[in-house]
Amino acid sequence: MARATNNVAARSRHNKTLKAAKGYRGGKSRLYKTAKEAVERSMVYAFRDRKARKRDFRKLWIMRINAAARVHGMSYSTFINGLKRSQIDIDRKMLAEIAVNDSAGFAKLAEAAKQAAA
Repeated sequence: MARATNNVAARSRHNKTLKAAKGYRGGKSRLYKTAKEAVERSMVYAFRDRKARKRDFRKLWIMRINAAARVHGMSYSTFINGLKRSQIDIDRKMLAEIAVNDSAGFAKLAEAAKQAAA
């Protein structure tokens, strides 16, 4: 009896990996073994960097809020503390957006934070 192989599934598995490696340089896009290694590594990087992206954006928002708060004579921490005390619940993403695009609105928030902090 002939040896049974699972050629169809193996071929489709190889093609799926090679398709994911499309655009890679050299053998990484043509040879299954190296393509598989490169794709696995790229998936690890993608997983890690999806988490890192959240940290990076939060850092960016905090930098923008800090810069805008210092224009109004207060540090980031005193600004955030003042907002918490005056019970203004706006997340950092929206605060950064207001700081960049609506300086008059941010000035009102800064004034409210300054009064609550005093």
